[in-house]
Amino acid sequence: MRAKISYVITAAVLVFYFALVGSRGVMLIGTGTPLTVTFGVAVLILPVIGLWFLWKNTQFVRKANQLAAELDAEGGLPVDELKRTPSGRVDRDSADEVFALRKAETEDAPGDWRSWFRLAVAYHDARDTPRARKAMQRAIALHDGKHVEAA
Repeated sequence: MRAKISYVITAAVLVFYFALVGSRGVMLIGTGTPLTVTFGVAVLILPVIGLWFLWKNTQFVRKANQLAAELDAEGGLPVDELKRTPSGRVDRDSADEVFALRKAETEDAPGDWRSWFRLAVAYHDARDTPRARKAMQRAIALHDGKHVEAA
């Protein structure tokens, strides 16, 4: 729940920032000189890109959470079987063992969104965020019935 609150607060701050920057762009355009209009248009592009990025990330998180809820209802969420250090961090060797199991599971069923979801969790536990995100994107695409190219 704390992560959701943090995400909402961060998104709200970003939207406020984008609105502030956008208003400055409009003010620059309003002065009417070629240079300020050019700068104003350039300044307006940044909030548009930022809003698009925020929207895409929000959609990704929402869809990943929907998959997690569905998998939980089926009883298929991966069990936290990782060993931890005394400080509470995941033991790297333990994460590697679980990752190997999840990778083999995914290789056996490459069209199953559930195995890709569990692989994404294993990548996350192994602190490989880019691959975790790609695996989750594949799980979402497979769940939604979209064609996914082989990796």
